[in-house]
Amino acid sequence: MKVAIDSGRCQGHGRCYDLAPALFGEDDEGYGTVLDDGTVPPGREGAARLAALNCPERAIDVTGEA
Repeated sequence: MKVAIDSGRCQGHGRCYDLAPALFGEDDEGYGTVLDDGTVPPGREGAARLAALNCPERAIDVTGEA
């Protein structure tokens, strides 16, 4: 599973990095960023889904679902 953020949709609410700090960070302006290459480690799938579901702009894409 991988996560990605569409920077064109992200408005910087910060829910992604609040809910899943192991997967997301913030840039200098407070917009969400994906840490590393976006690969979700085993056991963090729920956090990835939670962050995606709580993004008001639906800017988080989760791919590779089983």
